[in-house]
Amino acid sequence: MSATSWPEARRIARQAGTPLDPVDVPLPAALGATLAEPLVALSPLPAYDAAAMDGYAVAGTGPWQVLGRILAGDARPVEPLGPGSAMEIATGALVPSGVDAVLPYERARFRGDQVHGEIESGRHIRRRGDDCPLGAEVLPAGTLVTPTLLGLAASLGHDRLAVHRRPRVGVVVTGAELLSAGLPSPGRVRDAISPMLPGLVRSAGGEIAWTTRVTDDLTALVEAMRRADADVIVVCGATSVGAADHLRGALETVAARVRVHGVACRPGHPQLLATMPDGRCVVGLPGNPYAALVAALTLLAPLLGRLAGRSERRPVTARLVGPVKVLDRDTRLVPVARDGSAVVPVGHDRPGLLWGAAEANALAVVPPGWQGDEVELLALPDADTAVAAMVRLATDGPTTPDSVERAPRGVAEPPGGALRLPDRLPLATATVAEG
Repeated sequence: MSATSWPEARRIARQAGTPLDPVDVPLPAALGATLAEPLVALSPLPAYDAAAMDGYAVAGTGPWQVLGRILAGDARPVEPLGPGSAMEIATGALVPSGVDAVLPYERARFRGDQVHGEIESGRHIRRRGDDCPLGAEVLPAGTLVTPTLLGLAASLGHDRLAVHRRPRVGVVVTGAELLSAGLPSPGRVRDAISPMLPGLVRSAGGEIAWTTRVTDDLTALVEAMRRADADVIVVCGATSVGAADHLRGALETVAARVRVHGVACRPGHPQLLATMPDGRCVVGLPGNPYAALVAALTLLAPLLGRLAGRSERRPVTARLVGPVKVLDRDTRLVPVARDGSAVVPVGHDRPGLLWGAAEANALAVVPPGWQGDEVELLALPDADTAVAAMVRLATDGPTTPDSVERAPRGVAEPPGGALRLPDRLPLATATVAEG
């Protein structure tokens, strides 16, 4: 079976699932999820006629007699002002009916007990609904819930939001040679893939439900894949055709339909995407760490973004400068860093090495036969995203009772239209591209 082209693999991954059911959650719990319904104004903005400056709310033409004071938060009823009357007023305070303008302190002059000054009708008053009318659709479904969106939702009167449930990801780490702590030794290497997965998964819209480690055993792998407490199963390693690579056999055993059987890209060629009979997906990541990162951005990120209900984003592009080896048939994924309005390769990009990717802001997508055109960028999750995912795992715990499964057979006990890149926008501010 021939390998799928990189763009086609991304398209297939994006279409492999459908958005998960909506859940109604308090505002803080919605952060990082995706709106399942449009964000609608439950209250107009402003909710009432409000003073935009500290000064005097005046009615009619001056001079004006000051009758009292209104402070922000003062809920006492205020009588309408008649011509020639004024109320001292604070920014944000309710403007009484009959007021023509707010005269700022710095433009007010007193003569005796009357205030004088020049006004412009309607000046320094934010009228009810000026910024946003009641019932307006402010943001569409599919919008990522950011801290700013939470503030907007609160200002519009929301206490809760309907968001798509985050897809739960079960992680199966394969390989008898893997160590989860300590120094590598002859025949043993550190697991470098599972430490980076929480941040990658979180950035793409999902959350790790559980992690289990299995040795190179077909039956143990099948048992792990049959767990029903995850929406997506990610298998790390075992994607090639060696004697210890059992993922293809396990997929056949569970009657899964393989939709991507290798991708024409370097690194990351032996990656897989399959759908099980119950509709859940399996993503196979190569065992080499940088190849696994490429596969996660190629197949896992768009799949999770779709399940999480995220809208497909237009690609970000930039000019790539510097020496790049171009392949005739395969797409290359190259770690790059920003240099002015362009990006440059950082090197250190062998399949088993994460050095270059750790220095980079993004991976540049270099198509076969590339001749110097702008290239698409896959932004890498920043440190804040990764830390948030790790903290969530540490504090909230797993979504299932056995975050790290202790299976009896073959399981090793764990020890514990394109947008061009803006000249001044750091690549790290973007999220993992999804579509």
